[in-house]
Amino acid sequence: MTDQTTRQRLADQLRREPATAGQLAAALDLPESTIFDHLDHVAASVGGDEQFLVAPPTCRDCGFDRFDDPVNDPSQCPDCRSRNLAPARFQID
Repeated sequence: MTDQTTRQRLADQLRREPATAGQLAAALDLPESTIFDHLDHVAASVGGDEQFLVAPPTCRDCGFDRFDDPVNDPSQCPDCRSRNLAPARFQID
């Protein structure tokens, strides 16, 4: 049992390696639907010499990667309407 909060565990995971929301959910045994809310809070709390980095979702069909909110889970590409999206990757560096 750990004394760390879920958000502390999430931040520690992101300091070790970049991860998608799905990977974070699996590593922390949480529903993927809750990860994005936690990520918003973790991003706001990162400071000092650290940065919260986001590689945005990318459409595998047309390459679109300019999503309005990269810390989310889009259902389709706004450019070509494809549902073939690579998920965003998050990291604390």
